Amino acid sequence: MRIASVADVKSRFSAFLKASKRGPVVVTRNGKPAAVLLSVDDEDEIERLILAYSPKFQKILTLARQQIREGGGIRHEDFWREVEDSNG
Repeated sequence: MRIASVADVKSRFSAFLKASKRGPVVVTRNGKPAAVLLSVDDEDEIERLILAYSPKFQKILTLARQQIREGGGIRHEDFWREVEDSNG
């Protein structure tokens, strides 16, 4: 993991982008972490990262987990059986 200031990253962005393939690059502002540069391999990985940090998506997951704990929802196998039945 590398650590670099905003000024360093700004002046040598391409080099830090390349460095992110070896591991995260923590970008600091006034000596404090402000952002992280991460290398991504495909669009699925980008989508997972975006969803992981989406407050709206996290709220949906929390509510779904709560409903399951309270006895709502259906078993995994039953869900896929219903999907297959509705398709054909």
